[in-house]
Amino acid sequence: MNHRYLPLFLASCFFFISLSQTSSNTSSQHHCLPDQSANLLQLRQEFVEKRMFVDESMYYEYDYHNGSYPKMKSWKADSDCCSWDGVTCDTQNGDVIGLDLSNSWLYGPLNSNSSLFSLPHLRKLNLALNNFTSSTIPSEFGQLIRLTHLNLSRSFLHGQIPSEISWLSNLVSLDLSSNDFYYSVGGDYYKKLLDLRRIDLEALVQNMTYLRELHLDNVNISSLLPQSLANLSSLTSLSLSWCYLHGKFPSDIFLLSRIQSIDLSYNPKLVGFLPKFQSRSSLKELRLPDTNFFGELPRSIGNLGSLKVLDLSHTKISGELPRSISNLKSLNYLDLSYTKISGELSNSISNLKSLNYLDLHSSNFLGTIPPSIGNLSQLTHLSLSYNNFHGQLPSILGNLKSLNYLDLDFSNFSGAIPSSIGNLSQLTHLSLSYNNFHGQLPSILGNLKSLSYLNLDFSNFSGAIPPFIGNLSQLTYLSLSYNKFHGQLPSTVGKLTKLTSLRLDGILYYQEVPSFLGNLTQLEDLSLSMNNFDCGFPIWLTNITTLRFINFNRNQLKGPIPSEIGRLSNLSTLFLSYNSLTEAIPSVLFTIPSLSTLHLDQNQLTFPLKFQNNSLSPLHSLVLSENKMNESFLRSIVNFTKLRMLSLSTINLKGKLELNIFFKLKELKFLDLSGNKVLVSKANINSTLPKFSYLWLSSCNLTEFPAFLEAQNELQYLDLSNNTIKGNIPKWFWNVGKETLEYLNLSYNFLSKFEQPLVVLPWKNMNLLDLSSNMWQGSFPIPPFSTQYFLASKNNLTGSIPPMICKVHALKVLDVSNNQLTGQIPQCLLNLSNSLEVLAMKNNHFQGNLPETFKNGCSLVTLDLNHNQIHGKIPRSLVKCRMLEVLNLGNNILNDTFPFWLESLSELKILVLRENGFYGPIWDPHINFGLSKLHVIDLSYNNFSGKLPFNYFQNWSAIQGVTDKDKSQTRYMGDGSNYYKDSMTIVNKGVELELVKILTIFTAIDLSNNQFCGEIPDSVGNLKALIVLNLSSNNFMSHIPSSLGNLIELESLDLSRNSLFGEIPQQLTSLTFLEYLNFSQNQLFGPIPQSGQFLTFQSSSFDGNSGLCGFQLSKKCGNDEIPTSEMRHESLLGKGFGWKVVVIGYACGLVIGLLTGHVVTSRRTDWLVRNFGVNLRR
Repeated sequence: MNHRYLPLFLASCFFFISLSQTSSNTSSQHHCLPDQSANLLQLRQEFVEKRMFVDESMYYEYDYHNGSYPKMKSWKADSDCCSWDGVTCDTQNGDVIGLDLSNSWLYGPLNSNSSLFSLPHLRKLNLALNNFTSSTIPSEFGQLIRLTHLNLSRSFLHGQIPSEISWLSNLVSLDLSSNDFYYSVGGDYYKKLLDLRRIDLEALVQNMTYLRELHLDNVNISSLLPQSLANLSSLTSLSLSWCYLHGKFPSDIFLLSRIQSIDLSYNPKLVGFLPKFQSRSSLKELRLPDTNFFGELPRSIGNLGSLKVLDLSHTKISGELPRSISNLKSLNYLDLSYTKISGELSNSISNLKSLNYLDLHSSNFLGTIPPSIGNLSQLTHLSLSYNNFHGQLPSILGNLKSLNYLDLDFSNFSGAIPSSIGNLSQLTHLSLSYNNFHGQLPSILGNLKSLSYLNLDFSNFSGAIPPFIGNLSQLTYLSLSYNKFHGQLPSTVGKLTKLTSLRLDGILYYQEVPSFLGNLTQLEDLSLSMNNFDCGFPIWLTNITTLRFINFNRNQLKGPIPSEIGRLSNLSTLFLSYNSLTEAIPSVLFTIPSLSTLHLDQNQLTFPLKFQNNSLSPLHSLVLSENKMNESFLRSIVNFTKLRMLSLSTINLKGKLELNIFFKLKELKFLDLSGNKVLVSKANINSTLPKFSYLWLSSCNLTEFPAFLEAQNELQYLDLSNNTIKGNIPKWFWNVGKETLEYLNLSYNFLSKFEQPLVVLPWKNMNLLDLSSNMWQGSFPIPPFSTQYFLASKNNLTGSIPPMICKVHALKVLDVSNNQLTGQIPQCLLNLSNSLEVLAMKNNHFQGNLPETFKNGCSLVTLDLNHNQIHGKIPRSLVKCRMLEVLNLGNNILNDTFPFWLESLSELKILVLRENGFYGPIWDPHINFGLSKLHVIDLSYNNFSGKLPFNYFQNWSAIQGVTDKDKSQTRYMGDGSNYYKDSMTIVNKGVELELVKILTIFTAIDLSNNQFCGEIPDSVGNLKALIVLNLSSNNFMSHIPSSLGNLIELESLDLSRNSLFGEIPQQLTSLTFLEYLNFSQNQLFGPIPQSGQFLTFQSSSFDGNSGLCGFQLSKKCGNDEIPTSEMRHESLLGKGFGWKVVVIGYACGLVIGLLTGHVVTSRRTDWLVRNFGVNLRR
């Protein structure tokens, strides 16, 4: 053959071979079988074509609109069904073996007679992302025994999963997840789920031995997982989030050789631990958030070399972060937030080069941030908030150029913000709130042009608010609240036209609300509270019609609320509390169609006489306390039928307030009528009463328990304090909120006993029970075992405390002070010391020794046993109570040496051992005694003796200085809950002063009536924050130290009845707050200083010092000039001031104390109790 024709010949051969092959394939390929085509067309008729709308899918993270279309719409009867969209056929025989109708707009029930079940050869079936209108899964699915893949996820199915599903033994993949959905009935929402019985789950696991994927998210399983789940050796993906699982998770599942993904999220009752992982594990995703997994994160976590996602958030996983985690080179998502993982963050974390998401929020990390974190160049999300870091932010954070989310809230960072932060040009979210930065906001922040969220609350920034803030044009959220800014708000803020939320609380200190804020026409949320605005409500604000939330609380707004506020048709929340607004509330305010929360309390407003019926108003929270209300408006409130919260305390109503009118508000849950004269009808109350959850009826002039309470079985909070309810608690009261009541306050009444006494009071969920300041008689009542706060002080309880009190295992505060209780303090109370924070039992008749054994982990903060008959020694085991702040053992019969070992209690602030039998020295040359946080020490009326060295007070650092910040924040000693406040007594000048509440800045040293000798230590002059010093009735023999002139806060100084000699130091004239002085009965000589506070003291301050002279005494000095009344007036002090003024002095400064001194000395002393927590008695 001619070689020229060879290519043509070969091409011809290939053509004929190809043609032959094509003919062969065509003849062997089968078309769709007629019966199956008919079944598919019938299936199409069973559903309506309906696309999912936004309101239907609002509860789902999945986008139902993404890629969705009606696949069956293209099915035509005259075409081969094997070519139809979503249909797959067997090429050998034409059987329909695959059907993918996911996200295909199917709408209607999935019925048991569906033609779907006439397709017996189906192997793969996907019906996900449709709406089967809350139908159940038909049991006929069990007939499709050839199925290998079944997906019914996100399809609005509910009810019990049929047991026939377990017949599908060939399944490789089963997905029934996310069929939870909500539906509304009468405005309330309910949830529907698929349910899977444990017996069916076990059958499913036993039969489906080929399973590789099992996804049952949001299926209500509500049981333990079967151990046999770990036998599914082919399993690669297990997803069981939100399944209400409980019990122990089979840990062997983690070790399955092919497992790649495990998701157990949001099963809070599911218990488990992480095993020792094998080095050849295939695991790529491990998600355990919000489960009850515990134990340490094992070092073997580093064996998971393929791991990409690790989410252990909201678990009890603890221990330090193992360094082996640096082996996870593929890890791109790490969430350890809300765990108990602690320790320092290791430099080795920088090895996680693939990491783009790191969240350590609310863990227990400490130390500084390792600079190596700047090497994580792929990071887009970084949260280190709510940890115990310290130090400055490392400048290397500026290397994280891909970062778009940075949250460092509540992390104790200090110093300046590094300028390198300005390099993070991709940053959209920056939150630095609740830190301790200093200085001005760095101008480099102006480079962050992509920022949409900026939160700098409580971060200690100072200086002017920089104008560059206005250049961050993408901002939608800006909060600069509670910093130390000064000056004007820059007008450039008015350029942030994309802002939807602006919070500038507590930083603006000028009269007018800046009008340029009116340019922010997209604002929805505006908070400007605590800014001292002294102007009217800004009318221009009513032009921003997008506003939904307005907060002007605690300013000085005055004048009327403008009627133009009615323009804000989208307004849902308005806070104007604690201002000086006047005139009538505009009735248009109550017609705003979206207004749901309105707080106008603490103003001088009156109420409109008329306004239209607002039964359709959405108003559910209305707070009008401490305004002036008329009766007609009061009756009109019942038109707001959606009200759930109503506060009308102290509304200055002329007559009585009828409680029954509020019973028409059927949805009302929260009602506060305290401080009014309430009239409670005694007529029969029908069963249509609202079911209250929170009810305040304090100071309402009630004389008996209101009968309507008998029907209140949902109460959580009930306050009947400060009334005149007398006699017995009726037996029906035991059923009031029996299953729900958490807070009950019956204090300050005249209650004496229970009509039907019970061994244990009945409320199962009680948290706080306050029976104090009544007339309770008889034996000690046992509170419900759930109680954390039990207050029964100031009653007439008798007998001993029964041991059953120790069954109240969660008890935090027990206050039974001022009763007639006897016997010994139960030893078992100390077994509660891991929970018990306050044990207050003063002014009773307890006897015997103190309990000997305080346990490790003791949580006591206050131990107050003052005024009892306790004897013996202070148990050394008390050192185990490391958190102890108040130890008051005064006025007992204790007989012991000074407890130097108390130095181990580093938190101790108040130590009272007065009037006992203590003896010996309070100084040991071998012990450098000094309590750094001690504020008050009272060792008076004992037998202490010996000398005090010159440096005795050098380590008492808490009394050496109180900052201006401390003075500006009026706080009281107590448990931190406002339920209990520490108290104590001080005796001076024959007056016993009871501090009902102790200011944290109050300081006192009382060593009087002992046998100390030698010199007064010169180091006492270091105690510059000292307010009261009493060294009287000892044997001190020395000059008065001139260093006392350094005690610039001193208000009371008593050195009487010693053997002091020499002249009174002139330096003491610098004590400008000194109000009480007693140098009597010493051996002083020379002239009494004739300036400062010394001009105000009487002769009694210097009696018994024959060598002294001065105008205060009958013995005048040679060149004395007797001060005129004008000179004495210039000292700002005069007669009639005693200890009462000292109390005011340390509460609010000397001048205010002096100005109000005449009120205290000449009027009712209970004014002190109300304002400063003080009782006086002689």
